Amino acid sequence: MDAEQILSNAKAIQPWIVGLRRKLHQHPELMYEEYETSKLVQLTLDELGVEYQKDLAITGVLGTIGNGDGPCVALRADMDALPIHEEADIEFKSEIDGKMHACGHDCHTAMLLGAARLLKENEGLIRGTVKLIFQPAEEGGAGGEKMSDEGVLENPDVQRIYGLHVSADLPTGMLAARAGTLMAAAGSLKIVVHGKGGHAAMPHKAVDPVATAAKIVVELQTIISRELDPLESGVISITMMHGGGAYNVIPPSMELQGTIRSLTLDGLRHLQSRVKAVAEGIAQANQCEVEVSFPGNDYPPTLNDEQSWDAGKSAMEEVLGTGKVMEMPPVMGGEDFAYYTQRVPGCFAFLGVGNPDIGATYSVHHPMFKVDEDALPYGSAIHVNCALKTLDELR
Repeated sequence: MDAEQILSNAKAIQPWIVGLRRKLHQHPELMYEEYETSKLVQLTLDELGVEYQKDLAITGVLGTIGNGDGPCVALRADMDALPIHEEADIEFKSEIDGKMHACGHDCHTAMLLGAARLLKENEGLIRGTVKLIFQPAEEGGAGGEKMSDEGVLENPDVQRIYGLHVSADLPTGMLAARAGTLMAAAGSLKIVVHGKGGHAAMPHKAVDPVATAAKIVVELQTIISRELDPLESGVISITMMHGGGAYNVIPPSMELQGTIRSLTLDGLRHLQSRVKAVAEGIAQANQCEVEVSFPGNDYPPTLNDEQSWDAGKSAMEEVLGTGKVMEMPPVMGGEDFAYYTQRVPGCFAFLGVGNPDIGATYSVHHPMFKVDEDALPYGSAIHVNCALKTLDELR
């Protein structure tokens, strides 16, 4: 079955893929809470006759298709949503206040289920094994690491893994990626400044953590602008500030949170050390105390090895057409697909879902995020073609 036939078959089941995506979109679940999402995946795999394991990394599912005689390729989709209230004007809007599939994981899951259907219907062509990884907790929970620790890349051993991420920054029918570092190492930061509360009209009797926290926010930016080589990429963003409860009271403490990004883990560790040193120095100079921590998970950079990108690019271009697959520079977003490519070679790419005619122009993590659902069959077909071509290549 060639790429043209695969795409034709994928387009023929577009209503089915879209229907799954809309069910998922209406019922978003946050990391490690994807119980109903997982049940829908399991039910769909049952209907397709695909064997699977469930309850991996709490809510994860691992499907298996093929004859087991030969190499093994994995395809991965993430399932969790974000704590964002949806503002997009669509008929299948999120039914859960404050939760939304603002990063397109509903699309990723539906596209992989579409690929599962196409692969199962053509299982006789699969000379080896295709694993379907439906993963929880990409958004900060390191679900990819937990799934890997629980053996999804083993028995049989995965020799290459592919993943897709939708992007409204690319038009439908386009795809972009690169060999080497595609996405950044990423981690979170938390700074709690402790001062001495008091009356706002008598600041001399207090030790103001608000002013100190403000100085820390400003000074942290000089780590990027004055300590990094201008040709080196790095991000320190303070995104939350909490403190106080009355207009005329200096609070006893202030809390800052944010994120740190670098294109290498060593770079991330360096920025973390400098954040700690700068915050502690400013706090001491302002008679405050400070607690600096880096909670959560430090995601490694997402790396496409050259052979996997070359093979993936060829298979993806067969589906999309000549000139539809572009090379792109690295981006500072983080992605826990990186945990898989720490262990096995792989290729991760961005699939265009942008369409100004329907308002699909907002980037991920925005409350107005939309996708062009005409892109979904492309994703399913790309998964299938990458799997089949890679199995043939690895034999």
